Amino acid sequence: MTSRNDEAERQRRNTADLTIGRYLIQRLRDYGIDDLFGIPGDYILSFYSELEKSPINVVGCTREDCAGFAADAYARINGMGAVCVTYCVGGLSVSNSIAGAYAEKSPVVVISGSPGLSERKGGALLHHMVRDFRTQIEVFEKFTIAAAELNDPLTAFSEIDRVLDACDRFKRPVYIELPRDMVHVVPPVAHGYARPAYENNEEATAEAIAETKERLAAAKKPVILAGVEVHRFGLQDQLLQLAESCNIPISTTMLGKSVVSERHPLFIGLYEGAIGNEEVTRFVEDSDLVLMLGAFLSDINLGIYTAKLDPDRCVYATSEELRISHHHYHHVGLKEYIEGLTAACLKTATREIPAALRVSLEQEPAEESDGQQPLRTSRMMATLNRHLDSDSIVVADVGDSLFAATELTIHDRGEFLSPAYYTSMGFSIPAALGAATARPKHRVVVLVGDGAFQMTGQELSTLIANGHAPVIILLDNHGYGTERYLHAGDWKYNEINPWNYCELLKVYGGGVGHHVSTEGEFENALEVAWKDPSQTHMIQAKLLENDASQTLKKLAARMGEHVG
Repeated sequence: MTSRNDEAERQRRNTADLTIGRYLIQRLRDYGIDDLFGIPGDYILSFYSELEKSPINVVGCTREDCAGFAADAYARINGMGAVCVTYCVGGLSVSNSIAGAYAEKSPVVVISGSPGLSERKGGALLHHMVRDFRTQIEVFEKFTIAAAELNDPLTAFSEIDRVLDACDRFKRPVYIELPRDMVHVVPPVAHGYARPAYENNEEATAEAIAETKERLAAAKKPVILAGVEVHRFGLQDQLLQLAESCNIPISTTMLGKSVVSERHPLFIGLYEGAIGNEEVTRFVEDSDLVLMLGAFLSDINLGIYTAKLDPDRCVYATSEELRISHHHYHHVGLKEYIEGLTAACLKTATREIPAALRVSLEQEPAEESDGQQPLRTSRMMATLNRHLDSDSIVVADVGDSLFAATELTIHDRGEFLSPAYYTSMGFSIPAALGAATARPKHRVVVLVGDGAFQMTGQELSTLIANGHAPVIILLDNHGYGTERYLHAGDWKYNEINPWNYCELLKVYGGGVGHHVSTEGEFENALEVAWKDPSQTHMIQAKLLENDASQTLKKLAARMGEHVG
C-alpha cells in the first residue's frame, strides 16, 4: 500500500516541470473528468490550447448556460464535471446553471479565464470587465463551495488541490479563475499534495446509531425515505444493504427519483405529500419511524408543504446534519451512519407492502385504444414506460415534463435527471448532451416542453454534431402550461410563438422528425425511434388542449394559493 509520504513524493516528482494550466488538467483527470464543456474566448484561449493537446475531450456548446447544464448532468452521472468559459460574458452567463448545481449538490468545476495580471497594471478598462477585476469571483463565491484565483505561482497548485477536494467532498460546484498570463507559468517550488483528513466523530456516530437502533427495534411500521444525496455520495449499495438486512420498504423524493432501481421489491414509489400517489403518501405518513436519508426538505419534495411527517417519528440524516427526533448529532458522516446501522444487525418488524405499491417486473399491457384519441400526457408516459429498460436515461425538464415523468418506472439507479428542486427551465436538452457524453452507450430520452425547448433547444445541434442519438419527446401545448394552472385566466404572457420543431432538424444537420397528435401516431413514432438508435428522433407531440398530469394539477392547486 502506498503511504501518504510516498504519494507526496510522487506528486513532487510529477509536478517538477508542470505549468499551472497542465497541472489543473492533470488534477481534473485524477477526479475522473474525461470530458469538459464550454465556449472559448480570448481570456481562456491559452488554456483551451492546453486542453486540446490533452486527453480531455472538449465539447463546444452553443451557449455558456447550456454548457453549465451539460456539465451538471455529466457530474450527476460521472461523479464530477467541468465547464470552461471566458471572463464575465461567459462566466456570468453560466452562473444560473451553476446556481442550480449548487442547490442540488452537483459537483461541477467552473474554470474561467480572466485578464492577465500584467494587463491590469495600466489601469485601463479592459473588455468584458464589470466594476473591478474581482467582480466575477465575488459573484461565484455566493453559490460555490470553494473558489480560487490562481494569481500566485507559489500557491497555485495547492489552491487547485484545495478547491477540487472541496468539490469532491461536499458535492457542490467550485470556481477556479485563471489569469491568461498564468497558464504557462511553472511554479518555482516543488509541490506535494496531501488530501485533508475528514474528521468523523466516532463517539457521536456510535451514539446516533444506538439511538436509531433502539427506535427501529420498537417500530412496527418503519420506512426509508431516500433522497438525492444517496446518489451524489455513491451510497446506493449501502442503502440497499440496510433496507434488505432490515426488510424496510423504500420510498424516494422527487429529486431523489432513481437513487435505487424502481423495480426493486422493497421500492414503493415516490413520496410527494398530497400531490403524489395517495397509497404511497398514506404508507409513508402512517409509518411510526421514517428514516430520511440524504433527502432535501424542499417545497417540491414535500408536496408544497402538504407532507405530514411528524418530527418525533423521523430520523433526518444528510451529509450536513443528523437529527433524530429533536436530538442533534454533529460531525457524523452519512456513509458512516448508514454503514453503522447495517452492521448493527437490527431487528425490525416485517412490514407488509400493499399489493397496490408492489412494482411489477412485467410491463403492463396497453389499455384498449383505437389510436384516434387526442394525446394526453399520462397516456404518453404509459406508452413510454413500456419501452424503458436498464440502458435508458430519462432527462426531464421543468413543468409537466417533470411531473408526468414521476409516473415512469426507472429500471437502473441514477438514470433519471431533472432539476426537481431548483427547477430552471431549459435544463433538459443540454443535460442530455452531458448524459450522452458520460454514457454514450445508453439511450437518452428527453421530455421537454415547447417553452423550455425554445430557451436552450439549440444544443440539440451539438448532440447531433457529436454523434449522439437521443429521443426527444416535445410536449407541445403552445406555451407555459404549468403557469396556466398556477394562475388561472387567459393570460397572453403564457403563450409562445408556435414553431415547426421537426423542421429544425434540417438546420441542425441530422435526425428524423415526427409530428403527432393522436395516441396511435405517438405510439408508432416512438416505436420507429426506439428501433433506430443510429440518429436523433424528435417527436413533436401536440397535446389535447388544457391537458396536464394529475401531479401538476394538484401541485398547481397548492402553489396557486401563493401566486395572487
